[in-house]
Amino acid sequence: MPAEPRLGDGARLALTTFTILPVRTGRIDRTTAGTAMALAPVVGALLAVPLGGLLLLLDAVTAPLVAAGVTVAAGALLTRGLHLDGLADTVDALGSYRRGPAALEIMKKPDVGPFGVVALVLVLLVQAAALAELAGRSRSAAFTAVLVAVAAGRLGVSLACRRGVPAARPDGLGALVAGTVGPVALAVATVAVTLTAIPAVPDRPWQGPLVVLAALAVAAGLLRHVVRRLGGITGDVLGATVELVTTLVYLGLVLSG
Repeated sequence: MPAEPRLGDGARLALTTFTILPVRTGRIDRTTAGTAMALAPVVGALLAVPLGGLLLLLDAVTAPLVAAGVTVAAGALLTRGLHLDGLADTVDALGSYRRGPAALEIMKKPDVGPFGVVALVLVLLVQAAALAELAGRSRSAAFTAVLVAVAAGRLGVSLACRRGVPAARPDGLGALVAGTVGPVALAVATVAVTLTAIPAVPDRPWQGPLVVLAALAVAAGLLRHVVRRLGGITGDVLGATVELVTTLVYLGLVLSG
C-alpha cells in the first residue's frame, strides 16, 4: 500500500480508537493498525487542546477543583470512557491472581469488581487533584502539562504495541495491534513527547522529561507483568496503560510544585 493512503487510514483508525470523533474508517489491517498506534500520541495531543482550554476557561470562573473535575469528566466523555473501563477490567483480572484464560474471562465480564472500583476512584482523584494544582500555575505551564500528560498516556499505547509484545487473544483489538509499532516510530514519538515536556515545569526544565520517561518505565514494567499473567496484551490493557501513564505524568508534574 502506498505511504499516503496508509497514513490516512492509520490516522482515521487512531481517531476512531482514541476519541469519539465519527470518522469513517478506511482499510483496516495490521499495517494500518501499526500506523494508528504510532500516531496515538499525536491524537492525544489533539485531544489535550480542548481539555487544556476547558481547564483554563473554567479556572477563570470557578474553583480550581471544580474546573479540574469537569476537565477529567470531559476527558472521559471524549474517549467514551473506554480507557477507564480498560483500567477497571485489567486491575480486576490482575487482582484475581488468576492466569491466562481464567484471568481473561474476568476481563470480559461486564461488571466491575472491587479492585477495579478502587483503581478508578484513585486514578480519577489523583487526576482531578493534580489538575487543580496545575490550574494555579501559569496558563502556559498548565496547558503544556495537560498536553504532555494526555499525549504521554497515548504514547504508552505505542509502547505496549511495540514489536515483540504478543496479543493475549487471537482476536480483538489486542490481536490487531500487538507488535505493530517499530522501534524507529516509538523512538521518534518518545523524543517528541519528552521534549514537549520541558516547559511544563518552567523553573525545573528537567522535571517534565524525567517524569515522562519514569512513567513509561513504570508502564513497561506493568506490561511485562501483564504478558506473564495474561499471555499478552488486550484492548483493556491498552486502556489501562493510557490511564496509568497519564496519571503518573500528572502526579509527577505537580510534585514539589
